[in-house]
Amino acid sequence: MANSMYYGPVRPIHPVHAILLAFLFPLFLGTLVADIAYWRTAEIQWSNFAQWMNAGGLFVGGFAILAALISLTINRHSPNYRPIAYVVFLLVGWIIGLVNAFAHSQDAWAIMPAVLWWSSIATALVSVASWLGYAGFHAKEYF
Repeated sequence: MANSMYYGPVRPIHPVHAILLAFLFPLFLGTLVADIAYWRTAEIQWSNFAQWMNAGGLFVGGFAILAALISLTINRHSPNYRPIAYVVFLLVGWIIGLVNAFAHSQDAWAIMPAVLWWSSIATALVSVASWLGYAGFHAKEYF
């Protein structure tokens, strides 16, 4: 006899949460692209673009983390760890983005290659978090 658990239908995340998450990945990806452009051209304006996109990602990401934590505490009786992994990836990506913001605050010539690494790691973590978030959670897990 197969041992399977029924969690209920898969439901997407809340629409407001989805909108916040939709801004997060492109902003961190734009930061990475602008850092690569600065690395290739040494045009300081690319570093400024990267700083602004990273700041926007941190701003929107803070609200996305808040929405995820509220949803996680409301539905804390979940037998599955997927919503917890989603919050962890989102939070760690935001923290790496904050470290990236601190790295960008240095002199424009001194930020390379560290900001490329920080931008790459933050983009990868937020990408995984977005994938987990948009894949939806079972009805008993989330919202």
